[in-house]
Amino acid sequence: MTTYRLGSFDAPGSIGSAIEQAASRFPKTAITMIDNRGRMASRRTTPELLESLKAGAGRLRALGVRPGQRCLVCLPTSWEFLETWFGALLLGAHPVAIAPPGALGSPRAQVTKALRVAEKIEAHLLVGSKMLLDEAEAIRDAQSETPSHSVRLIDIEQLSRTSSDLDGCTFPEREPRDTAFLQLTSGSTGLPRAVEITHEGAIHNAIAIEAGMSAPHGQPIGHVVSWLPLYHDMGLIGCVFSSFINGIDLDLINPRSFLARPWVWLEAVSRRERVFSPAPNFAYQLCVERVPQERLEQLDLSGWRDATSGSEMVRLETVEAFCERFASCGFRAESLRPSYGLAEATLGVSLDSSARGAHTLPLPGVEGPAPEIVSTGSPLPDNELRIVGEDGAELPSTTVGKVLVRSPSLMKGYFREPEATAETIRDGWLDTGDLGFLDSAGELYLTGRTKEILILNGQNLMPHELEWHAEEEIGGGGSLRCGAFSIDAPHGEQAVLVVETTTRDSDELDDARHRIRTRLGRAISLPLEELVFVKRGSIPRTSSGKIMRAALRQHYLSDDLDVLE
Repeated sequence: MTTYRLGSFDAPGSIGSAIEQAASRFPKTAITMIDNRGRMASRRTTPELLESLKAGAGRLRALGVRPGQRCLVCLPTSWEFLETWFGALLLGAHPVAIAPPGALGSPRAQVTKALRVAEKIEAHLLVGSKMLLDEAEAIRDAQSETPSHSVRLIDIEQLSRTSSDLDGCTFPEREPRDTAFLQLTSGSTGLPRAVEITHEGAIHNAIAIEAGMSAPHGQPIGHVVSWLPLYHDMGLIGCVFSSFINGIDLDLINPRSFLARPWVWLEAVSRRERVFSPAPNFAYQLCVERVPQERLEQLDLSGWRDATSGSEMVRLETVEAFCERFASCGFRAESLRPSYGLAEATLGVSLDSSARGAHTLPLPGVEGPAPEIVSTGSPLPDNELRIVGEDGAELPSTTVGKVLVRSPSLMKGYFREPEATAETIRDGWLDTGDLGFLDSAGELYLTGRTKEILILNGQNLMPHELEWHAEEEIGGGGSLRCGAFSIDAPHGEQAVLVVETTTRDSDELDDARHRIRTRLGRAISLPLEELVFVKRGSIPRTSSGKIMRAALRQHYLSDDLDVLE
């Protein structure tokens, strides 16, 4: 096995080499697809999967895909996604995963976004369902101007019927620092940026995540279970690719199945031992609210060793509610392990390795009672963290500042955006755009985003400070969401709070409005310019569930919100 030294690890030089080595080293390791009812539907061992990925590469090659071209993959969790995405990668093309229609809002909006992304990155190919292609053609026909770049649209059924062309084909050998694929950011207010992930970045992050997960236990992960979308880095890198690299069995669940029946996820976990299964905070809250009592009696979560929470702010009340709700099923509080990551670092940056469950510190610099902030743990192997002030000087522990990270997993840059890359990476340090502090042990506590600071009456506030108070007052617990932002008013910058609700009763809305305003006035002495209620699901979110506050603000200013009176 050919390897080279990458940080603290011996690693293969490219993702293609890593997959071929995995097929040789772990011939019995497999990926299993779970159907909508939670049953094991189909299974492929690593050698079988490698052959299907090569066939996928051959089909793309037959359609003229060549090294360096961008291939946009707009498919749900399926064998077809894996064959297309990894097939493009084996060819030396650059696959780009994007949410399929229906995954995040209206199908037309998703298809429009996919076409705009394809134009931005000059994608050679966009692979999706027939419905996507029909919608894309309708959008194109309705356009008044011809786009500067027109992507070729391929129906996945057509692609599956294409004869694989691998005659005389040798998969190109890639260098560790070559771009492997593009990962779309989830937090953009407009079109997402395309992050260039290198072969060594993806490989290092996958190995480091497994090492960080296994460290407190002294033994490796036994099984990975995931419902996370494959267009999101937490699902694609944290679960699928990490399983490949480290030789771990993987069960994949369609995200829609989880959202409709969250117990499908827990039932899949119940069947395995030494399970690693990550999810955002909202997923744990959804389980608390939606898993019925009779389902609890059938669950055995004692094998869920690493229940990682990441991708959005970790809520202490959600952690506590989940641990309490599922304690009778054998779930241990110390198994819930908060984490932190971002696409620009391939994925993982820090992870709770204390094996004592979620723990907190009060927000520094707050007079009187301060909100408790959940630790996201220590840096993963070879990762370094710094907290700096506006002048770039490093700050002492328990002082809030900008979070910087240095790691072998850092992105190569933003695709064709050199200025944005130079602003984000300086002297090898990535400015994450997040605010936080380190404790005396070097654990990271996130407090918010630098670009979302609200400056109200001379006071700096993070939007989630308003949102959390409102959610706690109305009992949303992280499921009923709020979005806070500021607007320019005649009397200065003022705060607006948008609250999702399931009620339309005017008396209940008036009562909730009064309680929220009173709480914010008492807690942070903040009067709101306006507080509006909208139906559940109205607040725009990213692919990982984060609130898109800038987009919400634009909807508000454009009078596009369906406000409940």
